[in-house]
Amino acid sequence: MIFTGIGHVAIRCTDIDRSLAFYTDVFGFPEMFRLNQDDGRVWLVYLRVTDTLYLELFPDGEGNKVPGPNATGYNHLCVETADINAAAKHFEELGVPLAKPVVTGRDGNRQCWIDDPDGNRIEIMQMMPDCMQFAAIKAMKAERS
Repeated sequence: MIFTGIGHVAIRCTDIDRSLAFYTDVFGFPEMFRLNQDDGRVWLVYLRVTDTLYLELFPDGEGNKVPGPNATGYNHLCVETADINAAAKHFEELGVPLAKPVVTGRDGNRQCWIDDPDGNRIEIMQMMPDCMQFAAIKAMKAERS
């Protein structure tokens, strides 16, 4: 396969400082660097998720609300956790309300949902050993051998 993964997700924010604080404080994604416009204003801020996966935060978003969950286009960001209950407790301790409580999804994984300061939907997911994704990967590997 010539593609190896997703490199980054870009998010347009209405308040770059508020969004930067959210993603660094709530998720612990550290700021890597900033790129500025010719006039010195921030153009984008890069946050590290892993060594090969990043969030790009762009300022000056228009409007005050993201499109609803049924709108055409990118729908949500999913962040993986090893412990969904610890993640939910972490959000509670930080005062970040759960938009949807911890449940088991149709794919067999545990999940809960939060919103970022601009209303972007974020799924928090704990991959479970018997989930559909792992079963499908096992079947795909068996077909190749």
